[in-house]
Amino acid sequence: MFFCERFCESVNSFERDNLLEFWHPQLQVKSVRPFFAIVACLGIISSLSTTSVSARAANPPGESVAVVSGTMQQWHKITLTLRGPHASEDGKPNPFTDYRMQVTFEHPESGLKYDVPGYFAADGDAANSSASSGDRWRAHLSPDHEGRWTYSVSFRKGSNVAVSDQRDAGQPVVGVDGVSGEFTVAASDKGGRDFRSKGRLSYVGKHHLRFTGTGEYFLKCGADAPENFLAYADFDGDFKKDGQKDNLVKTWQPHVRDWKQGDPTWQDGKGKGIIGAVNYLASQGLNAFSFLTMNIQGDDRNVFPYTTYDERSRLDCSRLDQWAIVLEHGNNNGMYLHFKTMETENEMLLDRGNLGPQRKLYYRELIARFGHNLALNWNLGEEINDASHEQKVAWANYFATHDPYHHNIVIHNMGEPHYDLLGDASALTGFSLQTNRPDFGNVHKRTLDYITRSVAAGKPWVVACDEPGDAKHSLITDEEDPEHNNARMNALWGNIMAGGAGVEWYFGYNHPHSDLTCQDYRVREKMWVQCRHALEFFQSELIPFWDMSNCNDKVENPNAYGLQKAGDTYLVYLKKGGEAKLDLTDVEGRFKVRWFNPRTGGSLDTGAANTILGGAKRELGQPPRHADQDWLAVIRRMD
Repeated sequence: MFFCERFCESVNSFERDNLLEFWHPQLQVKSVRPFFAIVACLGIISSLSTTSVSARAANPPGESVAVVSGTMQQWHKITLTLRGPHASEDGKPNPFTDYRMQVTFEHPESGLKYDVPGYFAADGDAANSSASSGDRWRAHLSPDHEGRWTYSVSFRKGSNVAVSDQRDAGQPVVGVDGVSGEFTVAASDKGGRDFRSKGRLSYVGKHHLRFTGTGEYFLKCGADAPENFLAYADFDGDFKKDGQKDNLVKTWQPHVRDWKQGDPTWQDGKGKGIIGAVNYLASQGLNAFSFLTMNIQGDDRNVFPYTTYDERSRLDCSRLDQWAIVLEHGNNNGMYLHFKTMETENEMLLDRGNLGPQRKLYYRELIARFGHNLALNWNLGEEINDASHEQKVAWANYFATHDPYHHNIVIHNMGEPHYDLLGDASALTGFSLQTNRPDFGNVHKRTLDYITRSVAAGKPWVVACDEPGDAKHSLITDEEDPEHNNARMNALWGNIMAGGAGVEWYFGYNHPHSDLTCQDYRVREKMWVQCRHALEFFQSELIPFWDMSNCNDKVENPNAYGLQKAGDTYLVYLKKGGEAKLDLTDVEGRFKVRWFNPRTGGSLDTGAANTILGGAKRELGQPPRHADQDWLAVIRRMD
């Protein structure tokens, strides 16, 4: 017994604790040293985590250990941690460029396989320790299926090997290259807003994304601003005092009260403000928010993944781990993550706009650290204007070929419409639309333009309007505009009725709580309520928006939009109320007419006409009340 105790004391705590986890009765791992089984049986270690599985490669004794941890359930984040080469953020070799960890996760029963990039994780707890060195290396999986999964690690070393696509680039790192093992995944126990109850959000060749678990389609409403969401004082790093617009760093203090017991924090309670901000948006029924991940030389200059403002090849492990805590909390609370990978001022910052080692490293690290999240898009950049066609194509192709989960890839416009990227011309699957009118008056037209062009090009794009309005005004505060009529009618419903994927709201720079200064989402709560009404309508009424297309030409009213699933369901949005005719000449049957109030939400009402017949142009009659205001007519086949 004395020998066992002394031996355990001599074993590195990481290795000791996790090797013993082989013998937890709820885990299915096939090999272990008999000696450790004896130690466990003697009670040297009292209890082991049910959420961690350890495995060792078929390597000689003393070589690296791989630990699989997390909630071992479908769609949850599962993390493979290696004890690999010791490195530091500023050391040699550079752990970000000169080592490459790549993990193949496979589900043998289905044949599904993911080739997942790994990353340097310092001491494995950098979010709390602020460590810049260590020997932990990680990769994340969000498994699609229950049952047995296997993994196999490729770990190589060499100059710039991380940005090489050659499988045999560099040299294998003995002790970690070839590590393999397996683990078992159970069914998800989540429900409600949590995306872990729905699965990964995927592009399926339509104008809306679909959850692979439930088959539900996604319509978004969320906050596009502030773009410097991640310029947060509780994150590690010198950005707060480097002289680069430090006055714009946020505390998110108004949302500290929205943090709830049990929510994540780091370093003894840091992060409550920004976690509370995410909670608040979710509590309002919104389901998306966006953020820049690099705005060097941009309007804010406080958000970037690097150790310093002028660095391009060394990343801040602790700050990125803290980002990850916030973003994963968002996904777990039903929030789609809009990664705006750079601001227009950064277009040529990395490799002069080319897909060179700096840009590849940046993209690779984003994918490795955040790509396991279930609902997100990669936006190639905000207001991209200067990059060439070839450069934009190369950027999109990198995400398409290196993101194992194949998330939606979009680009954002200012003056440049990016029509050159439609169809097979690029790997884009969507578009992030910006407009330029303070009344939001061209959102519908511009959304419909991209949808129509993408269909004609042979690849339907997911078209969201992520900066409706103009730069000066856009969505102003409730105090300035308590009704938000133009925002509701022209932007929110304008995008949806064109067949768009939804809206994110920009906050104009000429107003309080702007795109750079906002720290309190409550100042626009009256608009969040109207967004919630729209999302709840489509969900509760089971409207098949993913199978519907614009049909303005079937509606006789100059201030109306039409959306149809021909012969089945029609929506007619009357911006100024009144009456309208719907052309049902090419369909037969009886249709029920009901009305939805987009200002107040709630259940459907009956107006002047209860039912109408197909076979001709039919009057829809007056809305139930307030006939001079906006209403949505819902016309559905009665059988």
